[in-house]
Amino acid sequence: MIRILDFDQLAPEEFLNRDIQAEEDVSAAVDEILANVRRRGDGALRDYTRRFDGAALKDLRVAAAEFDAARESVDPDFLETLKEAAENIRRFHERQRHSDFLLADRPGVVMGQRWTPIEKVGICVPRSPEAFPSTILMNAIPARIAGVRDIVVVTPPRPDGTVSPEALMAAELAEVTEVFKIGGAQAVAALACGTETVPRVDKIVGPGGIYVATAKRKVFGRVDIDMIAGPSEILVLADGGTNPKWAAADLLSQAEHDALSSAVLVTDSRQLAEAVRAEIETQLEVLPRGDIARRSIEDNGKIIVTDSLDKAVEAVNRIAPEHLELCVDDPFALLPRIKNAGSIFLGRSTPEALGDYFAGPNHTLPTSGTARFSSPLGVDDFMKRSSFLYYDREALAGCAEKIADFARREGLEGHARSALSREEKS
Repeated sequence: MIRILDFDQLAPEEFLNRDIQAEEDVSAAVDEILANVRRRGDGALRDYTRRFDGAALKDLRVAAAEFDAARESVDPDFLETLKEAAENIRRFHERQRHSDFLLADRPGVVMGQRWTPIEKVGICVPRSPEAFPSTILMNAIPARIAGVRDIVVVTPPRPDGTVSPEALMAAELAEVTEVFKIGGAQAVAALACGTETVPRVDKIVGPGGIYVATAKRKVFGRVDIDMIAGPSEILVLADGGTNPKWAAADLLSQAEHDALSSAVLVTDSRQLAEAVRAEIETQLEVLPRGDIARRSIEDNGKIIVTDSLDKAVEAVNRIAPEHLELCVDDPFALLPRIKNAGSIFLGRSTPEALGDYFAGPNHTLPTSGTARFSSPLGVDDFMKRSSFLYYDREALAGCAEKIADFARREGLEGHARSALSREEKS
């Protein structure tokens, strides 16, 4: 049963989310996988796919014929849903585009900034039990909007060596370049290093379990990564007017992901707290993934009772949740006061599942309290900035002595001489 705690009696550590670090045995196993894939390439990938996924593959790449078959087999109604979701995601992320700028307001001086896309990106897509089409849409569409040239999806195959047709149709809608039937730390290794078949990329994004997260942490520097994502989280801030059935359902929507997931209710109503606790127990009895959700609720879930909405907001900002629902009469009044949250769902008719699949904002979000300093995945994650600078000879001459003085005060005579060298007659 979920715990009910009083805000004023909580120790500081009760507010802090877990620091996601791999156990030593996981770290050692990932090191071995990374080294093996670097050494043996596709051979290692086939071995790991047989061992972990039960699939014996000749070709790691999803062939055109498999896309053709998927197109024929996907439920037409669901295909329309995929198209609508893709359009919603596209519309939202199109607004994230940046503009270059140019400053030329002084004689002989031009400077500015330009945005350029990353050239190659790899997207990790979990299979639990099927590859997630939503993850493909949420990661690939912003990359395509940014102008990424090559978008590579990696996802574990089914034991029969196939990938779900829904995932393949999502990849087609998102204009993915290639899909490979590999997952886990070995997929991260292949994307980071390249193999005979899998191209090396410049950045790896997308979720995964502890092996994927650990591998991403270890290859960072060789390639860029989006974030080190921990287990899923939801915080529902609710007042006494909230239907306890809705609040319980929303908490369980994240608890069913993983036994390590975190579901938290913060409320200023003791009556609602008790009602939600009872409703969670009722709904767990009929939830297909109830065993997983129960472990999550009992190990990591909590209900925090405050004596005011002001303290409820304080609790939110201290926890910095991945997903935050504001189930109150006037959520827009609370919105400006929320400082730390990955994605915010306003009002009682906006369940977190809207963001997972359909509405448009990205569902790849900071976890484990990192919303204090990081942001949801977006177009920016697939671009980089370059500054540029031009001085003509007269403009440089006007400040060369100042530059030289600055450099000498830092003990860098070579810098000083470089700035002054243009004044010398050749």
